[in-house]
Amino acid sequence: MYRYQHDLFKKEAIYIAGPECFYTYGYDALGAMKARAHALGFGVTLPNDHPLDMENPDKQKRADSIFADLDKVMKETTVIIADLEAYRGAEPDSGTVYELGMAYAKGARCYGYTRDKRSLATKNQKSYLKAGKVYDERGNVMPYAELPFSPTIIGSTKIVEGDFDDCLHMLMTDIEEEYKFKAGRAIQVDYSCHVTENEKKRPLIYLAGFERYDADGMEVFEKMKEICAKHGYEAISPLDRAPGVENTDSDNPYMKAMNLFDRFQQHVRNCDIIIANLNDYRGYEINNDVAFECGMGYELGKKLYGYMDNTDKLINRIPSLGEDREYRDQTGSNVEDFDYPANLMFGSSMTIFEGKFESIIEKIISDFESKNK
Repeated sequence: MYRYQHDLFKKEAIYIAGPECFYTYGYDALGAMKARAHALGFGVTLPNDHPLDMENPDKQKRADSIFADLDKVMKETTVIIADLEAYRGAEPDSGTVYELGMAYAKGARCYGYTRDKRSLATKNQKSYLKAGKVYDERGNVMPYAELPFSPTIIGSTKIVEGDFDDCLHMLMTDIEEEYKFKAGRAIQVDYSCHVTENEKKRPLIYLAGFERYDADGMEVFEKMKEICAKHGYEAISPLDRAPGVENTDSDNPYMKAMNLFDRFQQHVRNCDIIIANLNDYRGYEINNDVAFECGMGYELGKKLYGYMDNTDKLINRIPSLGEDREYRDQTGSNVEDFDYPANLMFGSSMTIFEGKFESIIEKIISDFESKNK
């Protein structure tokens, strides 16, 4: 590392994201990553790197302390490097993807690493082949089966097949190239980052759910929109066209994923309220697209609500080896014990209701209106 290179990176602050904090010796791994980044000249922000209120008898307050620290740290973050390994299912940790959404919303550089960039059709052990098509465990033709991750991750994040160090090397090269680019005449403006629907007669609801990948998804979302309309609210779904985003006609899976991501992120920018389906998806985690949209929405100041069929504490919902074994699950990760029904990112940033959409929408609207009179 030469001094001139070291100086190039000193303005960057890397947030190291991933489920390592749940692993045995995970904090040692995070410390090693932090030391490596520091040695190259980067500033580093780590989750839970500051004093927290962990002695509070109210466990939810402990979680809220962690989330408040994240909210503060994310304001300083210029780069996020995320561990995208499969976690309690076939897809990455939903809390990590929430953080990716936050980082993307504030304009931070997004990087992720994985040892396995095979397609999800290959990685998801519950997928199966029938009549020449791949189906998932929910009985749908498997969405984004040809991709290694969901569209929001593909669209927002540079994904490296390797480890944290490999991401650092890519980041360093990108920064060097950007300095060269700034000295040239080319100027590129990304207008997709702007709100494209300004004239709204009433608050707009975005229905963030994995129903977007169901065979009857359009029908399900239409019914949800009708329910919202009965309460005087307009709603949009991930399947609706986003103003300013044209559909891309391509067989290239990455181009299709980027087009979907552009649509999803534009809906988040345009809406006022996000109502998220937080039920388990491909394991014990929240759908990655939904998680990303929640994190992005939070960072943009949208009002977040969630709903689940079962809002029992996460510690009760995920099978573990019990208190004497640190509540470790079958993967060796310990289960969060903050009395929330989902990862603290969700529990600390939104009200989560138990029940189906039609049974909780009135509670959500009542809460929103009481706080926005």
